[in-house]
Amino acid sequence: MQAKKEQVNQLLYERKNFWKEASAEEIKKAFDFAVPYKDFLNQCKTERETVIWTEELLKANKFKALPAAKQNKKVYSVFRNKTIAMAVLGSEPVSAGFNMVAAHIDAPRVDLKQNPLYEDKSSAVACMKTHYYGGIKKYQWVSTPLAIHGTIIKSDGTTINISIGENNEEPVFIIPDLLPHLARKEQYTKTLGEAISASNMNLIFSGMMEPKTEEKEAIKLYALKLLNQRYGIQEKDFISAELELVPATSARDAGLDASMIVGYGQDDRICAYSGLQALLSAMDKKPKRTMVVYFSDKEEVGSQGNTGAQSVFLQDFIAALLAHNGESGSSSNLRKTFMNSRVLSGDVTAAVDPNYPNVHELQNAVIFNHGVGISKFTGSGGKSGCNDANAEFVAQVIRIFDNAGVFWQMGELGKVDEGGGGTIAYILANLGAEVVDCGTGLMGMHSLYELSSKADLYSTYAGYKAFLISQ
Repeated sequence: MQAKKEQVNQLLYERKNFWKEASAEEIKKAFDFAVPYKDFLNQCKTERETVIWTEELLKANKFKALPAAKQNKKVYSVFRNKTIAMAVLGSEPVSAGFNMVAAHIDAPRVDLKQNPLYEDKSSAVACMKTHYYGGIKKYQWVSTPLAIHGTIIKSDGTTINISIGENNEEPVFIIPDLLPHLARKEQYTKTLGEAISASNMNLIFSGMMEPKTEEKEAIKLYALKLLNQRYGIQEKDFISAELELVPATSARDAGLDASMIVGYGQDDRICAYSGLQALLSAMDKKPKRTMVVYFSDKEEVGSQGNTGAQSVFLQDFIAALLAHNGESGSSSNLRKTFMNSRVLSGDVTAAVDPNYPNVHELQNAVIFNHGVGISKFTGSGGKSGCNDANAEFVAQVIRIFDNAGVFWQMGELGKVDEGGGGTIAYILANLGAEVVDCGTGLMGMHSLYELSSKADLYSTYAGYKAFLISQ
């Protein structure tokens, strides 16, 4: 009877619940791994902050910025302060192919416009005009505490980093919603997507003026005086600024059993953090294949620009690795290197939401607590805009995970024709590498309070580590 049961188990594909199947040691590791991850989320709410945090950690682990001395096997490169790539060189030539985990570090948000500050006469307050970034539900961003993060580059070249609203002693900011008593015509007669207009997402910035002033726009002027006193900036400095509104809340444990994490920016910093930690924990394994981790920017708006995955930065980084290792950096050798390489496109996927299960085809959906999700394809409709990984590579990844005891599951992004979305997988595949999407399932993706499972977070890290050190 036991032999027959084992045979049945071998024939069937059945995802395994981490909390049921994992050892006590693994469960403890999953909880321990989540502690510094929450701190990472709190410190890295923008792509610039993520790059700064990552570079400091790499330096603490004796990574050297390229170009570096030939004996350095741990190297990295930062570009435009918004994208970073890091590598541990293996014993084989780089051109024999590398193993890479690629994630993005930008997240949906609301940006301040380049000339944002104005005094609103109707309400007698100073406001900031905004422009949202990425796929957000606009109604989620009103009447919630927001912090301002970003960078101002003054006309003299001075850089000023801004973070207001994260400490309890600091003020927060609000985009006010309309009270329900007066919303019948303005909101309730409209669709959910139209009820909050982008042009009405103006941030209330300040409300005071100096006593007995006779100045025009005295409220705006007082705000500018405060900014000048505290940061030495003038109104024209906003034009060369990148200022982002993010939730002024900290990542926290969620659920009575504290088995989950709620926090902003987990798409896709959960995969970025897991990939980085996987590299750091694997760097002393003396790998044969070079291990690479890449953080891109601009994924939420199409990956364009010189810091997005469609830029030449990653190719330039791999060419620099070839040169650092004494290999030819010719275009033909660079192409061969990518074609010999294997990549996990580390991006989150949609876990089944108990309130909206019907948007998923449950047999092919990611479920909380059952491990890292493997998505053969993303895209929309008839797999439009997808990579659709080759069967040979998907089987290889599964074999790597099984051999390492990684909890994993196969899943796709919702029902066919329900919607869809994309990742950077197709961009990397266009360079010739074998690529498959592989990341953590989230509930509430793209919201201010995304929810993840600690079991899946740890499984993502374990899967990335097993992949990076694989031969």
